[in-house]
Amino acid sequence: MEFVRGDTIGRESFGTVNLVVPRKGFPNSPLMAVKSCESICSVSLKNEKEVLDKLGFCPQIIRCFGDDYTVVNCENFYNLFFAYANKGSLADRVKNKGGNLMESDVRRYVRSILKGLSFVHAKVFVHCDIKLQNILLFGNGDVKIADFGLAKRNGREKQRRMEIRGTPLNIAPESVNESDYYSPVDIWALGCAIVEMFTGKPVWNFKTGMNVSALLIQFGVGDELPWIPEDLSEEGKDFIGKCFVKDPKKRWTAEMLLKHPFMARDEETMLMNLNQEEESTSPNCYLEDISESPRCHFDFPDWVSTQSTASSSQSIFQENSRLGSSFIQSPLDRIQQLGWDDAPEWSVWENWITVR
Repeated sequence: MEFVRGDTIGRESFGTVNLVVPRKGFPNSPLMAVKSCESICSVSLKNEKEVLDKLGFCPQIIRCFGDDYTVVNCENFYNLFFAYANKGSLADRVKNKGGNLMESDVRRYVRSILKGLSFVHAKVFVHCDIKLQNILLFGNGDVKIADFGLAKRNGREKQRRMEIRGTPLNIAPESVNESDYYSPVDIWALGCAIVEMFTGKPVWNFKTGMNVSALLIQFGVGDELPWIPEDLSEEGKDFIGKCFVKDPKKRWTAEMLLKHPFMARDEETMLMNLNQEEESTSPNCYLEDISESPRCHFDFPDWVSTQSTASSSQSIFQENSRLGSSFIQSPLDRIQQLGWDDAPEWSVWENWITVR
């Protein structure tokens, strides 16, 4: 892709983030941002691209448009293109509000994060760096998880050496003790992020000059749990408490937390947002929108038949009948099946009713 590098909108440890002015290759594309770093230091960015490709589309995950290489001042750079979050990050939002976000706003943000995490964990991946800086906001109200540079597949062999993935103040105890990075670590980090939304401060009291290793040992080995703000509702306190369970096997999952009473509050508002969301995206992240039900047998404008032989169709039908599975077929395949000698009995049943 040929593009013009616009203003710098962020700097991270791997490199820079700039606005993109496309030239060719992305006609009518949305406004984009590009992450860039020298090719020899591009391990994190390439891992992010690989993970996002394997995850696929989800409304609560930042969209990646592709990658390429460029040469700047005789140096090779690796570039990764993303949708531009015109409202910045959740960290920016908390800072601008001086911390102390309203519970209704926190619930809305957390609901989107949980939907994204539920999708990621179902795909057997772990984000490993959930924090306010990696939650991006868009002008249309969307909230998306970003920065999958440290993400990894769940269930891989444990590291033989001590490994720190993510922001130290948000790391789960099992990661400190045994270098475990499974899906529960994202839930612990989410709890840390929620406390920061309410207070504007990290969950652990870490002052300049303090030893990070000593702090990690303090909450990794000891029994101390993060502080939960006292002025929260009882549902809010209980919700955060479900995130801060020491034993990762007893920590609530993203799916469980989505059903917690803290998420169920303001149900009418939630349902209105869900209806608006369904107009543009699928609520399950991976299913295509379903068109209106046909009113007659000619009302199938979007159907496209695929060429198939009768023998192959019969073989597929018989195999799936034995397994008891269901699958989507082309109209041609279905008509051929109905034309077989062993077609189903279509005689009138006494309990049928007239619907038209």
